[in-house]
Amino acid sequence: MPGTNVVIAAIAVVLILYFVLKVFLKPIQLLWKLALNSAVGLVLLMIFNYVAGYFAFFIPVNLITILIAGFLGVPGVLLLVAFQYLLK
Repeated sequence: MPGTNVVIAAIAVVLILYFVLKVFLKPIQLLWKLALNSAVGLVLLMIFNYVAGYFAFFIPVNLITILIAGFLGVPGVLLLVAFQYLLK
């Protein structure tokens, strides 16, 4: 029966396409999450620098500090504050 071979081939193609897309989309999702968290980290650093500017204290805003604040969130900003305080 030629019809059954076509159906089996179509199912195989769909499954292969599904797994290939899943493999290629996972890194894109991780990069998107990293970019979003880094943007939130940048906002947190800017807010902290604005408030702490009244006390002559600031955290330099660069790629490393943005990524730390992005990965760790508020605890990351507190970690950066502790490091900056220890360096003063």
